[in-house]
Amino acid sequence: MQNVQPPKSSPVVSTVVSGASSARSPPTANHLIDPVASVTQPSELLQQKGVDSSSTTSSASPLPNSYDALEGGSYPDMLSSSASSPAPDPAPEPDHAPAPVPTAPQPSKVAKPFGYGYPTLQPGYQNAAAPPISGGQPSNPVYSGFQQYGQQYPGMNQLSSSLGGLSLQSSVQPESLRPVNLTQERNILPTTPVLAPVPNLNLDLKKLNCSPDSFRCTLTNIPQTQVLLNKAKLPLGLLLHPFRDLTQLPVITSNTIVRCRSCRTYINPFVSFIDQRRWKCNLCYRVNDVPEEFMYNPLTRSYGEPHKRPEVQNSTVEFIASSDYMLRPPQPAVYLFVLDVSHNAVEAGYLTILCQSLLENLDKLPGDSRTRIGFVTFDSTIHFYNLQEGLSQPQMLIVSDIDDVFLPTPDSLLVNLHESKELIKDLLNALPNMFTNTRETHSALGPALQAAFKLMSPTGGRVSVFQTQLPSLGAGLLQSREDPNQRSSTKVVQHLGPATDFYKKLALDCSGQQTAVDLFLLSSQYSDLSSLACVSKYSAGCIYYYPSFHYTHNPSQAEKLQKELKRYLTRKIGFEAVMRIRCTKGLSMHTFHGNFFVRSTDLLTLANINPDAGFAVQLSIEESLTDTSLVCFQTALLYTSSKGERRIRVHTLCLPVVSSLADVYAGVDVQAAICLLANMAVDRSISSSLSDARDALVNAVVDSLSAYGSTVSNSQHSALIAPSSLKLFPLYVLALLKQKAFRTGTSTRLDDRVYAMCQIKCQPLVLLMKMIHPNLYRIDRLIDEGAIHVNDRVVPQPPLQKLSAEKLTREGAFLMDCGSVFYIWVGKNCDNNFIEDVLGYPDFASIPQKMTHLPELDTLSSERARSFITWLRDSRPLSPVLHVVKDESPAKTEFFQHLIEDRTEAAFSYYEFLLHIQQQICK
Repeated sequence: MQNVQPPKSSPVVSTVVSGASSARSPPTANHLIDPVASVTQPSELLQQKGVDSSSTTSSASPLPNSYDALEGGSYPDMLSSSASSPAPDPAPEPDHAPAPVPTAPQPSKVAKPFGYGYPTLQPGYQNAAAPPISGGQPSNPVYSGFQQYGQQYPGMNQLSSSLGGLSLQSSVQPESLRPVNLTQERNILPTTPVLAPVPNLNLDLKKLNCSPDSFRCTLTNIPQTQVLLNKAKLPLGLLLHPFRDLTQLPVITSNTIVRCRSCRTYINPFVSFIDQRRWKCNLCYRVNDVPEEFMYNPLTRSYGEPHKRPEVQNSTVEFIASSDYMLRPPQPAVYLFVLDVSHNAVEAGYLTILCQSLLENLDKLPGDSRTRIGFVTFDSTIHFYNLQEGLSQPQMLIVSDIDDVFLPTPDSLLVNLHESKELIKDLLNALPNMFTNTRETHSALGPALQAAFKLMSPTGGRVSVFQTQLPSLGAGLLQSREDPNQRSSTKVVQHLGPATDFYKKLALDCSGQQTAVDLFLLSSQYSDLSSLACVSKYSAGCIYYYPSFHYTHNPSQAEKLQKELKRYLTRKIGFEAVMRIRCTKGLSMHTFHGNFFVRSTDLLTLANINPDAGFAVQLSIEESLTDTSLVCFQTALLYTSSKGERRIRVHTLCLPVVSSLADVYAGVDVQAAICLLANMAVDRSISSSLSDARDALVNAVVDSLSAYGSTVSNSQHSALIAPSSLKLFPLYVLALLKQKAFRTGTSTRLDDRVYAMCQIKCQPLVLLMKMIHPNLYRIDRLIDEGAIHVNDRVVPQPPLQKLSAEKLTREGAFLMDCGSVFYIWVGKNCDNNFIEDVLGYPDFASIPQKMTHLPELDTLSSERARSFITWLRDSRPLSPVLHVVKDESPAKTEFFQHLIEDRTEAAFSYYEFLLHIQQQICK
């Protein structure tokens, strides 16, 4: 076995270390200074297991105490309640999934295969303009200061009665219930972005309700009973973006965090004050005392008005938590980088981008004076770096025994960022060139992760893993499972699940020690992401994927990595977090979606939480809600900030309860519903099969429209009728079926498909919707009419176009916003003035094939186009990469596959899909 040595000019000294017993007896200082010294032990000693060599594939390590009790900790006299916190669960055995395996509803009818034997457009498919869509008003943000109640002590009875007259069964039918004949409405897509529906509450409650950007429900009208929900054939669940970046967030420092003594709900705008001294919980209805301290309002500096406290005026708040919410002193920010340095990795050239990004953002890493950092590199061996303050240069320690990984110097591999900054910079400057001449092709990722686990266990923190190929040595090694000839199969797609449980078990161990693993996969070939992704899924990490990554041959991917690293390294982070979701008595949660570990029935363990992470949860109605007109949901995220503060971020959502089927349909949030169904379909694909998941998605449309049709009197049997609230449902489901995660009949690399599934499981709704159904705009005729003003900039607002080639014209240019990527498609006969004024080239022929930036030109057209694109970019955390696609160029394939309303060889057009749905309903 050849150990990789840095070049002689390298400012990093290297040492080869072998032998398991070195874990107990680290090399002496002399060994570390000598670049060729190695510590060897007699073979009989290798049989002895050192303290650091225990396998990381054991069962998930229990926490020193229960986080379940910590956030949900009940008073001794806690009343029994369906909403109360369950007892802590023991740590799960490694062969048990940490989360319940969700399944989509069993298909009620067998759907025919897609794309076969359906006619082209029918004469009856008239080109009639859709009636104007009345745009719903966005719900009022709750962060614009502290709102006040109109009445002094709104009691629960008063709150309930204040809903009087809000029943949807009135003489004026709401727009959301307007029947739409889907096969006759050619332009079903509204010209403006679809907004979240506003819950049908009175004005006071609307003002106080949680922003849909943080917390929304698939149904804004909650059915009274499970029977009513079953009749509607609609999914009930929540979509959460709990840690998103906020410009205004009330932060409350108080000795007393007021919570219900029974179910531990945090006081919120939807509780009722019986009088000055008592308040009634809006989840379990227990009457609680108001603590003396809560009588004083620090904002108004007044006494005796508890209902005006900021906690009761804002549905999103953050508490500075006391020591009661700690199991140990808050951990420091700890960052470990685990880097593939095999020949494949060096050839791809990612190290240059990573090291440069780290050098530029070293001072911006979230943290304080205690922040620690470390580096591990690996190929067929593992290389540690001693960066202890006082050394003249970094020291590399090479451990070649990957079957029994140990830490050569446990105390000097994670160092204080500020004390060792110069050594860290020296290492980052040296790393890109240290392995330039390596011939090592193997990858010992599993052992490197075991080493990372040992290194991080005492504190917890974040591990960032960069991997470029299939792991080929040691624990967790993988074999290629993809058959390239099966990439466009219409039947069975195999290997969507992991090949080994090694990475899942390791993730559970990491989660138990408050360590999250983020995976950056930069692959030029199949790397079995379905196995590798487990290390991030179950440790609450993130997954980044860069197919065909190459520093010079694929500059757009290199740019994408660079931009995403800047965000990744500098964004807010929460450590050792737990999140609990509570709901009104009678409702229950049964399935969670996202990257986490479920510690008990409603508690998610999140070793790290970041602002870009989304979650979903499925709900059921266990007990009738006939005794209440309102239900509430509350999510509480307890975390340690990078500055070492223990904080609790709380969001509370209030929704009305309804008793009629029509009211249920009137309150559908179709985007939230489609995102929840997408999560369910991913689980179904892995637990059952891709075809089962596709059938379940089709049946979701068939069943809901069929159920709605049975409620509509005198509906034509030959028509496909939907309420306006559900009119986009078939379109979005078709978009899902054509998405990389679920499509068949189109060549799709297995890693690409699995990554799309990973994205569905952890993206917040706003980004996931753009991934499912991109936005298309015509941009060669941007005008100021209807523009909005943002920071002294005029931003044009072109209308949305439906995703069909019939909307493209060769005389125009179109921008497609897919969330993480922008495409500008330029027609062959596009006006030369636009090409010159916006793209900077004299005519169509001179536009280069690979163009990824718009030049800053001093023209009105350039300013409008850049202003619009910048506005779109600013609305999301990651900066999308731009591709200019010329009409008839090879690159247009990627652009055209997003035109989901069009027919392909393997899939229906939108109209054909509607006919298919209609046939299924009429069976």
